[in-house]
This record gives sequence, C-alpha cells and structure tokens, in this order.
Amino acid sequence: MADTPPPIPLGLPKINRQTGGRRRRRWPWVVGAVVLAGIGFAVWAPRKVEVQAATVQTAYPSQQYSQLAASGYVVAQRRAAVSSKATGRLVELNVREGSLVKKGDLLARLDAADVQATLGVSEAAVRQSEAAMRQAEANLKLAQAQQLNADDELKRAMGLVAQGFISTQAVEAAQTRARTTAANTAAAQAALQTAKAAIGQAQAQVKVQQVNRDSTDIRAPFDGVVLVKNANVGDLITLFSNASGTSGAVVTMADLSTLEVEADVSESSVGKVKPDQPVEISLDALPEVRFRGSVARVVPTVDRAKATVMTKIRFEKLDPRILPEMSAKVNFLSQAPNDAEQKPVLAVNPKSVVERDGQRVVFRIGAGDKLEVVQVATGRTLGDALEVTSGGLQRGERIVLSPAEALKAGASVTVVAK
Repeated sequence: MADTPPPIPLGLPKINRQTGGRRRRRWPWVVGAVVLAGIGFAVWAPRKVEVQAATVQTAYPSQQYSQLAASGYVVAQRRAAVSSKATGRLVELNVREGSLVKKGDLLARLDAADVQATLGVSEAAVRQSEAAMRQAEANLKLAQAQQLNADDELKRAMGLVAQGFISTQAVEAAQTRARTTAANTAAAQAALQTAKAAIGQAQAQVKVQQVNRDSTDIRAPFDGVVLVKNANVGDLITLFSNASGTSGAVVTMADLSTLEVEADVSESSVGKVKPDQPVEISLDALPEVRFRGSVARVVPTVDRAKATVMTKIRFEKLDPRILPEMSAKVNFLSQAPNDAEQKPVLAVNPKSVVERDGQRVVFRIGAGDKLEVVQVATGRTLGDALEVTSGGLQRGERIVLSPAEALKAGASVTVVAK
C-alpha cells in the first residue's frame, strides 16, 4: 500500500512561495533607481566654480614713491650694559625695568666695607705725614737760627782777629761752627721736602681709595631708561662673569632719544640709497601708523655672508610707543610724502578688477561662497596694489582674482590655492 502524506492540520497558514520570490526580485530595481537618481543629481546639479581669491587690503598713497624696500630693527644708538670696575656683593639696587634715570643717578651699590677700611688707613697716613712735616719745619727753623748765630759769631771773630784780640784758632773754630750749622740747615730743608713729598704720596693714596670706593657706586652714564635688570641684591658682581653665580652688568639701559632703524639693503640695490633720502617706516607692532624718516648714513662695508649693506634710518619724530628691537620695514622714497598721502586707503589686486558692461567691477565672495558683483572706482597704483576710491568694499573681504568671462553674480564658487 502506497504511503500517503499526513493530513494538514486545520487553522495553520499556508506558505505562498511564489509571493516571497517576487518580493526578493524587487530590491535590485529599488537600488538601481537610487543609484541612477544619484548619478543624475551629480550630472545635472549646479557645480561650484573653482576660483582664486584675493583680499581687500589697506594701502598708503605714499607707496607710489617707493623705490626700494628693506627690513630691519629699531636700535638705540646709545646703549650700555652698566657694570662696576670693582668686585663685590650687590647690596643696593634702586632701579627696575622701565625706570627713567638721569646721568649720574645712583643705580646700585656694592659692599664697600673693605675699601672704606683701606681709605681710613690712607687718611691716617696723610695725618701722620702732616705731623712729620710740621716737625721738619720746626727742625728747619732751629737749624736756621743756629746758622744765624754761627754766622754772627764768625763775623765778630773776624773783626777781633784783625785787632789782635783773639787767635786764629778761634776764628777757625767759628768758621767750623758756621759751616756745620749751614749743613744742618740744608739737611733740615731736605727733610722738610721729604715730608711734603710723603704728604703728597699719602694724599694720592687717599684719592686712589676714594676712586675705589666710588667704583662701588654704580651710576647712570647718560639719561635713559633701564631695559634689563641683569642682577639682584646679593649677587656677586665681577669684571668677568664667567664664574658660576656671578654677574657682570647690573643693568642694561638705553637712551631712547637715539632710536634709529638699522635696515639691510641688498648689495645690488645700495646705489638707490643716499644720505638724507626720505623714507617711510612701518613697525609690525604699530601697523596702522607710518613714520617719516630719512637716511642718516650708509655703513661703508658689505656683509659678505648676506651680501647686504647696513643703512641707518633716523626718525623725523619719535613716538613713545617705539621701543628698541621692534621689527621694522623701510620704504625708500623718491620724494617726501605729505600728510594726506600717509593716510590709509582701500586697495585691491589689479587683477581682480575687470570690465563688465562698460563698468569696472570686482566679484566679491559673499555668504555661502556666492558671488556678488560690486562696482568700483579706481585711483592710483600703489606699488603692487590698486587704489579703490569708491564702492561697497570693506577691508578683509575676499574677492575673485582674475575672474573669468563666464562668471556671473550668484554663482557658487570654491576657493583654491594659487
């Protein structure tokens, strides 16, 4: 008897295998549609145009006179590392960084106890020499009195021997006493001169010790300002500061009225520089200010390593904000600018200005990298920049460099590097 399949229980769902197969075959069509939609969007969606950008900047009309540019630093021509000729412990410091001092002001003081003691010994030697001189003067007066008496006795003896009242031996004795007292007087005079010389020597020694004592007082050599404090109270100050724990200079100071710019000019361009030539100085620390100046002198030597010549630039008027070691840029001019030519103006790269419908315009990159057309009026050529005299531009805004003819307002762009 053939086997028969078991009966299907009532109430259980039946599996429709054909329906499941159709569902699985729909997924490839869905994926394909999505891919095709993405490809179509990529092909037909508006694409961003790649452009190069420049920045609206600030320029100065005086740049139209520029013949040469150089860079350098502000330097005080009178500057000193103030130290002492003496060696000792620093016991007093009266200044700090930024202190204004006058010539002769006491900056610091070293311990002078040993020098003061030596000075006392020298002063005592002077007093001793003065006493010896007074004794020598008294001895000279006594010798002179004795010589005077001996001379008188010799005169009387000579008169009496002529009358025959005394013997020739008495006359000879009187002559001997006269010669002896004369020698004593000469010896007393020599002793007095020696005493005076001893006083002079002792006084000179006192002056030496006074100089040594004054050397422990460190004073300002000129009017100026303290730039650096090199030592503190308690430090050992020596002439040679190579030893550990010692210092040479106590402070470093400069005369800010002697500030100049030292700029290196290329050896090949030094022929464009001459004394008293007008220049314009800009400082990195004060970018909004232009300072007038002139060439003070050209150092008559060439730096072989850099092939440059140093020029010294004087300021026409110093500003309290100018400090030593500031970085500076110098423009050597063909003529001195006036006040109006030293006021900043807006400027752009000349390649960013184009003609559109008979008007001069620039393409500004606005919000969302959308292009905006801005009509401008241009003025002077200021070095590598072009002055913009009117328009709606602001400093720091981005504009398209060398815009293509196809660019239009509202176009989306992406900025690429040059």
